[in-house]
Amino acid sequence: MEESEYVRHFSKLVQREREAQMKMHEQEMRTLSGEERERRGRAFLRMRGKYLGLGLGGKHLVKFTKQRSGEMLPESEIDVGDVVLVSKTSLWARENPTGTVAEKTKFSITVAFDEKPPKFVFGKDLRIDLFVNDITFQRMLDALKRFKHLPQRKKAIILGKASPEFAEIENAEIEKIEFFNERLNESQREAVLRSLSAEDFFLIHGPPGTGKTVTCVEIIAQLVRRGLKVLATAESNIAVDNIVEGLVKAGVNVVRVGHPARVVPALRERSLDFLVQHEEEFKQAQNLREQAFELKEKQKRFLMPEMKWRRGLSDDAILKLAEEGKTTRGIPKQVLREMSAWLKLKKRIDEIFERAHSLEQRAIERILNSADVICATNSTAGSEILANFRFDVAVIDEATQSTEPSSLIAVLKAERFIMAGDHKQLPPTVLSEEAAKKGLRKSMFERLLEMHGDKVRAMLRVQYRMNEEIAAFPNREFYEGKIQTAEGVKRRCLCDLLSPDFLLLRGKKQNAKEKEALAKIVLDCKPILFLDTAGLFKERTRKGSTSKENRGEAFLVSEIVKILLNAGIRPEDIGVISPYDDQVSLLRRLLPFASLEIKSVDGFQGREKEVVVVSFVRSNEERDIGFLNDLRRLNVSLTRAKRKLILVGDAKTLESNPCYRRLIHFYKQKNAFVRLGEDFSLLLR
Repeated sequence: MEESEYVRHFSKLVQREREAQMKMHEQEMRTLSGEERERRGRAFLRMRGKYLGLGLGGKHLVKFTKQRSGEMLPESEIDVGDVVLVSKTSLWARENPTGTVAEKTKFSITVAFDEKPPKFVFGKDLRIDLFVNDITFQRMLDALKRFKHLPQRKKAIILGKASPEFAEIENAEIEKIEFFNERLNESQREAVLRSLSAEDFFLIHGPPGTGKTVTCVEIIAQLVRRGLKVLATAESNIAVDNIVEGLVKAGVNVVRVGHPARVVPALRERSLDFLVQHEEEFKQAQNLREQAFELKEKQKRFLMPEMKWRRGLSDDAILKLAEEGKTTRGIPKQVLREMSAWLKLKKRIDEIFERAHSLEQRAIERILNSADVICATNSTAGSEILANFRFDVAVIDEATQSTEPSSLIAVLKAERFIMAGDHKQLPPTVLSEEAAKKGLRKSMFERLLEMHGDKVRAMLRVQYRMNEEIAAFPNREFYEGKIQTAEGVKRRCLCDLLSPDFLLLRGKKQNAKEKEALAKIVLDCKPILFLDTAGLFKERTRKGSTSKENRGEAFLVSEIVKILLNAGIRPEDIGVISPYDDQVSLLRRLLPFASLEIKSVDGFQGREKEVVVVSFVRSNEERDIGFLNDLRRLNVSLTRAKRKLILVGDAKTLESNPCYRRLIHFYKQKNAFVRLGEDFSLLLR
């Protein structure tokens, strides 16, 4: 692909994706109830707002909590950096402001607004809807424009027209390397060494549980030791925070740009927002802004020089006429005096804001210049705050979850780059079918690996998450059997967590026997289990939805989770996964436990739990499994559990796909396959 074609191609795909996201959210907001949007994780209802004052960049901060004191926010897709719409009476009222989520905790979200929002935002009975993050799209488009101005060699490397180069590392030099983390295994050390020798770029392939982020942290620390300035990014805020946490432990001078998504003191104290508050110039800037806002209130007393009053007069003409006490074009002297006063105040306000901005920028630049590593999301790497900063190396975690234009934002900021990810797990999320088909779903990581092969890749080969039986099938199916299980986790199992005095769940007399039988199956110490619903429960599509749900399967999963809870497993140690949003919504209604995570497969990538229950949903006579055919989705589902993995689905339907057929055969071989009989339908009565 030629340079101009590359820019044109991806710019078009980014626009298509932007349009698709806007259309999806607007359509949902028009057709779904607020309650349904909240169940899907795209809105918060019954909220109250509290004004916190001014934050970084003069943004107005408002903290939103549930109206009921101490009530936790429900699981949600709304995250730091997303654009949200705040409403009270009508979703489409003109006064409804949009803002950017600046911080999120279990109990609140803080939203930053460019202008002070209307008074209703500081009241109650509010609704907050996920909107579209247009800033991210603009930054991707800006990165594509800047691609044209890269040095010719770097463009050739990215386009696959030149081979990446590596510096020779002498054995003596290798032996001298002191690792910050002495517990790194051999494959992790190899990845570090090969990354350090890369003069253009390098890829770290990190299958589930192999310590991808740990390896990235070591690479960054080694680069800093060599006197290099590093930009560390990832697609999500949580992944960025994980890097920051690791760097803080390694004693690296790191600054987090953007707001940490988790409330961890060590992270908060390394955030730019926190650090800048201690700078004298920032304090002066805040005082100046307060003065400017007082003047804006005063300005409201005077007549704004709108076209109907100024009648074609320029600002200078209005000021001169008012000063001379003259009139013209039938404009009363009093009107000219008021417009003149308004203009004078505007000039003072603009000057004060400009001075405040200048002071704040000096404070910010001092902090960022003193940092060895700056951490941010890919999108934030393209923000105005970092516009004038260049780096020696960019390290991009979660690279296989980033679209190419998103990764490009970080890539353009540095001389060379290192990416870490796993192209065998889920690709970047893309709503536009056209954009997905034409290549937006393929990450830069995957494209570069296809073009350059193993010479640019190191694979991490020891996993520290799963019992070896849980890991066995995905290892064989997706990683050519190359992954080893660390000795310390090989035999970890559910029995280690069971309460010694738990009681089996008892039901009504007519189903007590079935519940007891199910509990014995679920609580068996074997780390894997496939519960075949054997066509007992059929899938359905709700009216107006494109998703799927399976009510019988959902009730069965809820019984399984209740058995686990009754046996002493903590809600926060259990994860429930389903590929379908409607099934996730149904399961959340059936299992309203605050700390229990119930998410789509896409929402669970990068997560891990002691016990994971997967609801496959699909059960039909045609044996159609839809987008379950995307086997990367299956890989993610199978690799989240540490001690126990419970799969629930209709084997006959799933076996229409050869990979699922092999999965079911594997579970049968391990005596971990149980077919439910008709009696189990009694559980749902």
